[in-house]
Amino acid sequence: MRTDLFDFELPESNIALRPVSPRDAARMLVVMPDQPLADAVVRDLPNYLKAGDQLVVNDTKVIPAQLSGRRIGRETEPKIEATLIKRLDGSRWQALVKPAKKLSEGDNIRFGNEGRVCLLGNLDARVERKGDNGEVTLAFSFHGPVLDQAIADVGAPPLPPYIASRRTPDERDTTDYQTMFAVSEGAVAAPTAGLHFTPALEAALREHGVGLHRVTLHVGAGTFLPVKADDTSGHKMHAEWGTVSAATADALNDARAKGGRVVAVGTTSLRLLESAAADDGKIQPFSAETAIFIIPGYRFKAVDVLMTNFHLPRSTLFMLVSAFSGLETMQHAYAYAIATGYRFYSYGDASLLFRKPT
Repeated sequence: MRTDLFDFELPESNIALRPVSPRDAARMLVVMPDQPLADAVVRDLPNYLKAGDQLVVNDTKVIPAQLSGRRIGRETEPKIEATLIKRLDGSRWQALVKPAKKLSEGDNIRFGNEGRVCLLGNLDARVERKGDNGEVTLAFSFHGPVLDQAIADVGAPPLPPYIASRRTPDERDTTDYQTMFAVSEGAVAAPTAGLHFTPALEAALREHGVGLHRVTLHVGAGTFLPVKADDTSGHKMHAEWGTVSAATADALNDARAKGGRVVAVGTTSLRLLESAAADDGKIQPFSAETAIFIIPGYRFKAVDVLMTNFHLPRSTLFMLVSAFSGLETMQHAYAYAIATGYRFYSYGDASLLFRKPT
């Protein structure tokens, strides 16, 4: 499909730089097939679900993957910014670096601000391999849990560029950019639909008879990127690692067989469930990487309802929601959201999408 079909103009004033407080006070646009759009707030979610429905949340935890340092060992020592995007083994990470032109294979980088280095000393890494578009393989001087602690000491939350370019990340972001479900470390971007949840909302959902289940998909930096190819066939998705337990798969299949709906909280949960589903819609245990790319025409197998934030123009996520609810429907919904002041992107408002019948 042509990528420009998924383009739209978004005023900067619609981009949220901070989340609302409390989290479940965010606005929520409800999109149902062949019905008018409905304005709600996130705490109204139980009113749109029924007993027996099953919510699926992503319990990945964002690591402090944004590192600042300098190249060392040569005459000049330019500043280097790195975002860790994928662990390769105990000491090696794939990363995006700026400015990539300042680095060559074999160069050494020392991370940590002067006067604020990890307790283990400076965190050094060697550029083992240099790829395209600023992508490098970094081999760190520490290994395993020791490296994890060093990264935690010198790293910062990797806020999306549409926020980080407009304000400096701060201590508030270390908590604001984690969901209440976050336990499994490995993401470099938050599963942002989950940011809207509070213990009070979870309690209200359970009281309403709605189940809640956890899966894990470690979100990669590719989630920030627009599709640059003129046609979707020219876009390559970054692979992300995820897992669905046998117990979760059985519970969701059992609930669906009894008439309950599977409600994915976030596109990450949806992509993982669809990756784990067989052709007959039965969800299987899953533990692997997925690079599933969902565009209009895709036949959904596992997910009936999707709660998600508002996404970037020309992004794979806007393509996904257009596949779920219909392109014209989502174009209309986004135009309405922009005109009525909904807040977009990671710290923004939510939408609740009911799948277009096939």
